[in-house]
Amino acid sequence: MAEESERDVVRGLKDVAAAETRISYVNPSGSLYYVGYNIDDLVGRIYYAEVAYLFMYRRLPNQRELDKFSSDLVAEMRLPNEVVDSIRSTPKSCHPMDVLRTEVSHLGEFDPEGSSMSRNANTRRAIRLIAQVPTIVATLHRSRLDQSVPLPRDDYTFIENFLYMFKGTPPDKDETNVLHRLMILHADHGFNASTFAARVTASTNSDMYSAVTSAIGTLKGPLHGGASEKVMEMLDDIGLEEHVEEYIKGLLDEDKKIMGFGHRVYRAEDPRTKHLRGIVENLCHRQRTMTLYNKCTKIEKIVHDRKSIYPNLDFYAAVAMDALGVPQEFFTPFFCCSRISGWVSHVIEQYEDAVLLRPSSKYIGEFGRPFVPIEQR
Repeated sequence: MAEESERDVVRGLKDVAAAETRISYVNPSGSLYYVGYNIDDLVGRIYYAEVAYLFMYRRLPNQRELDKFSSDLVAEMRLPNEVVDSIRSTPKSCHPMDVLRTEVSHLGEFDPEGSSMSRNANTRRAIRLIAQVPTIVATLHRSRLDQSVPLPRDDYTFIENFLYMFKGTPPDKDETNVLHRLMILHADHGFNASTFAARVTASTNSDMYSAVTSAIGTLKGPLHGGASEKVMEMLDDIGLEEHVEEYIKGLLDEDKKIMGFGHRVYRAEDPRTKHLRGIVENLCHRQRTMTLYNKCTKIEKIVHDRKSIYPNLDFYAAVAMDALGVPQEFFTPFFCCSRISGWVSHVIEQYEDAVLLRPSSKYIGEFGRPFVPIEQR
């Protein structure tokens, strides 16, 4: 058909603006903005809960508002008993992302707001999801260690409780500060694949749990959130520090992808990289972290000299999470615990936009094929 042959295809929807947003802006020249604030002005100066509040209400909270919001998050961290039992019954062989995807969907069965789609109901629903996704991750980790999960404490902040519930020990101040920064840097990033998936689901007026489940399934892929796991696999596979050059040049000579490098949008260095590099550098008093950091800096120089490309978020994030004692298979779930604040805010924004996201396609198949009855095939 003539109209099909003339239709343009934008592979991967590169540079296609599918909707408008006020939540974040990814500048290809190398900067990232959260509701108008450059992340360089936020990282190290605010808490993760402030970013979550910023996304939802489009402004930073004052101290009274932050205290109330943080208290609400901590109060919502407990999971329904049925969800806890379901987590504990999962096979230890399955990936934590499979469990997280399933249990977020499971939470929808226990939503006290029912089927209400009012703005207030969705705001309360968003707060519960921001609070409970980390609890699912902590519960799964502790259950795989055959250990109990500590209950959230009112005298701990939201992030302190996440660390406490995940590790089972009182949160270390330095590690808490690292996690704040790590989660802020992962909180949102424009219309990335998982956020777009969430918005597509929300555009059908489906519920928030379904939209977030779509996002989690998308983030799981190694070309998206799963890349940090692949970075750590590469770093461990290299072995000794002196093997870095041979290993990386071998991959480059074979034109293979170096995990944690390059970005679909940025033409310059990913603005989050310098913060993560700094986080890892500050943790180099830990022997394993120092070794991994030294490997990373060598890899970064070799790849940039040969390919003129920069590391992305996943490269140093892998080492930062390793330094926090997060097992490799939980890297992507930690990404989810950070990105959930962005996802739910985008879902609410999509509800307000009230437009079904339904792109077209270019058909390249045949027309007019003669039908043959089954007895003649």
